[in-house]
Amino acid sequence: MILTVDVGNTRIKASVFEGDMSFEYFVFEKTELQKNIKNILKKYNKTTHLVVASVGNVEKESFLEFENELEVHFVSHKDTFPFVNSYETPHTLGIDRMVLAAGATLQYPGQNRLVIDAGTCVTYDFIDENDNYQGGAIAPGLRLRYEALHNFTSKLPLLTLESPKNFIGKSTYESIHSGVVNGLVYEIDGFINEYKRQCSKFIIILTGGDTDFLAKRLKNTIFANSNFLLESLNRTFQYKIKND
Repeated sequence: MILTVDVGNTRIKASVFEGDMSFEYFVFEKTELQKNIKNILKKYNKTTHLVVASVGNVEKESFLEFENELEVHFVSHKDTFPFVNSYETPHTLGIDRMVLAAGATLQYPGQNRLVIDAGTCVTYDFIDENDNYQGGAIAPGLRLRYEALHNFTSKLPLLTLESPKNFIGKSTYESIHSGVVNGLVYEIDGFINEYKRQCSKFIIILTGGDTDFLAKRLKNTIFANSNFLLESLNRTFQYKIKND
């Protein structure tokens, strides 16, 4: 069994896999990392590998304390990936984006793929049908957009995510919700439409913490899977084992 852990900017997600089958998904705060890992390993005591992809500020030592119980692996740029990295600055490409690209490559072979990860940031990653990672884009996610409006103005309030009641906001609160939510939805649809103009045989995967909220608002057909990164982390590690 493999325990995969995704350390994001905001929270930690984890899942236990045997082959391609996931037994359970977990979401917890960074301060609860070690307690939750211990509980997971106690419940799934046949786990042999702990595989970590991290973009957050959690120290490696927090995971290394489990080295006596199982093998710990941190995904890095030195690992074997199933695509050619054509990014002009390959070593600056986030590990989370590399794992998502690997998962899309392995799950959808021979197709152009666009992976959209809607979390703290929204990342767009394009892998062509010949398994070349071409790059993409990075934009603020929903929470960052709310925070930016509050932090960089003198009077706008800090709001939390909420579906806009009207497209035309009838109050400052409604206007903020309309601008943040509709703005990101139009952005995502716009990116997808531009990729479609350039490519054929297109697969679009939407993942990340805001997947469910955004998926039903998009006009384009997508595969919505909020746990795609954890599944990709499992596939990437199995690919590494077979090809190293």
